Amino acid sequence: MPSRPYDPATREKKQIAGVAIASNTFLVILKLTIGFFTGSVAIISDAVHSATDIIASSIAYFAVRKSAHPPDDQHTFGHGKFESLSGLIEATLILLVALFLIYEASTALIRGESTLDPDLLGLGMVAVGVSAIANTIISHRMMKIAKKTESIALESDAWHLRTDVYTSIGVFAGLILIHFTGILLLDAIIALGVALVIIRTGIGLVRRSLADLLDTRLPEEEVERIREILIAHCTGYVNFHGLRTRRSGPERFIEFHVMFKSDVLLCTAHDLADHLEADLKTEFPRCHVTVHMEPCHEACDECGISVCPARRE
Repeated sequence: MPSRPYDPATREKKQIAGVAIASNTFLVILKLTIGFFTGSVAIISDAVHSATDIIASSIAYFAVRKSAHPPDDQHTFGHGKFESLSGLIEATLILLVALFLIYEASTALIRGESTLDPDLLGLGMVAVGVSAIANTIISHRMMKIAKKTESIALESDAWHLRTDVYTSIGVFAGLILIHFTGILLLDAIIALGVALVIIRTGIGLVRRSLADLLDTRLPEEEVERIREILIAHCTGYVNFHGLRTRRSGPERFIEFHVMFKSDVLLCTAHDLADHLEADLKTEFPRCHVTVHMEPCHEACDECGISVCPARRE
């Protein structure tokens, strides 16, 4: 089933993912060429990192397109988890890149030698400098769109690009230090330090993606806000219970039971349920609300709002 072609948020997400793919393709070619030419393991490692950015951006591009598809017979709750899955894959790529950097840097330190040509440091600085500037601009724009659209796929991709920025800055700083100190092994030491920073970012993204995939409830502040909205309408019902929440990409799912006095008309109860749903969607625009209405089973003569045992509990 086709995606919603006129959805501005989807169009914006697809555009920034496409820009990231094009940009990183150019940067990979640039850094690989200069990396092999100068013999810098740090620049080559940075190029490999950018290569994974292409894969990550491609995954994000696919994910935002797929998640925009409306529910179908096979995916009745929509396709939002494609974004969560994409975030997990990208986070895994980040960790693999970090391990590769650690391996390359450690190998150079163990050998105690560097293949870097000190006469070509300026060329290397140009390559990583261009990479850092380009990815800073794109990742900033991508993160802004990711926050606005609550897209974990784009957020993961933005963090992936930012780790590339950190790598490039680290390599750039290393090349400057090498220029002034003449210690070529700094090339490997800087790459090792940046890899550790990348690992921390990757682990955080893995946790977030798994939380969505495993149907972890919404953050406590959001759950509390849902409770506040329900309580604000307490004069219209006896009690509510069974509140359950989860996320699927940018979509939120909220489910709860509402108990009414046994003499309340169905149409009245339904009107209140609609009102609750509308208020929740005002607070959380991309949410899906399921309200289960049931009669109060308290067999007492004073089935009022203030004296109901279920309410006091």
